[in-house]
Amino acid sequence: MNKLDPELDQRAQPPLLSVVGPTGVGKSALALSLAASYRGEIVNADSRQVYIGMDIGTSKPSLPDRQQVPHHLFDFVDPGTRFNLQWFLALARTKIWEIHQRGNLPIVVGGTGQYMHALIEGWETPNVPPQPAYRERLYELEERNGAGFLFQWLANTDPVTAKRLSPKNIRRIIRALEIAHFARTPSSTLRKQQPPPYRILVLGINTKSRTELYQLIDTRVDGMLDSGWLGEIKHLLELGHTKTNSALATMGYRELSDYLDGSLTLEEATTLVKFAHHRLARQQLTWFKPSDPQIHWLISGENLVVNASDLIQSHFDLTEFRDY
Repeated sequence: MNKLDPELDQRAQPPLLSVVGPTGVGKSALALSLAASYRGEIVNADSRQVYIGMDIGTSKPSLPDRQQVPHHLFDFVDPGTRFNLQWFLALARTKIWEIHQRGNLPIVVGGTGQYMHALIEGWETPNVPPQPAYRERLYELEERNGAGFLFQWLANTDPVTAKRLSPKNIRRIIRALEIAHFARTPSSTLRKQQPPPYRILVLGINTKSRTELYQLIDTRVDGMLDSGWLGEIKHLLELGHTKTNSALATMGYRELSDYLDGSLTLEEATTLVKFAHHRLARQQLTWFKPSDPQIHWLISGENLVVNASDLIQSHFDLTEFRDY
């Protein structure tokens, strides 16, 4: 994450707390505790927790938790609608402004690295609306020419953007090509950054080892299944959503849908779900690097709330907020 402009008087800027890290380490629980202590309001930065009816499989905060302190940007997008970075930034910035107007502390929480970086670093995204017909043509080209065709096209025309993306992330590859086509310039040349108008503290949560992280993830997946994840997916399928054209294409939902249609056994599907979550955690740690000096890293479960509170009190002058 980029440092803020040192010439700005950060002490005059309103505070923003960000909680980042890989899946399964306790970001939401920490944010809830901090929000209760510091008159905070939680803003979601997870690209899947925005979807209605996808509660268990995205580890969305429970309704009692959401009633305990204000939560924003959860449960407002139909699973058949694509949510994107531009939409997130517009909504998140508005919510943060509203929270500041109430004299409260915005706490942005989530594991979607692109969303969090864009918000904290002040990205301005290209104003190119989705073009369904063009996207369909690109999907057809990928299918006709084989996996990797569109990524190579992007690498040849916009190597800066291609370097940031995984060759397997077909959705973002297509978005980059779409922007380049309709804006008539590579998307990397359209991305602008403005120093964000916040005094930012970024807290990162991680485990001591990759093995411990995977164990946490596997236990969490088992708990999600015990809590009725399959029933949640069945309901979404009954509503007409499919694993190919909606948010159900996301990890976990896709593999368990394969079990429900008989393509996999439950044991096979569960193993694939766990591996998919392991892969997500690794990807998240490429966005939230342990070596990033802008992130104050904490160890999951080790005096987490106390250590986070110490950092908050040393970073923010909370005397200006009398009720904190």
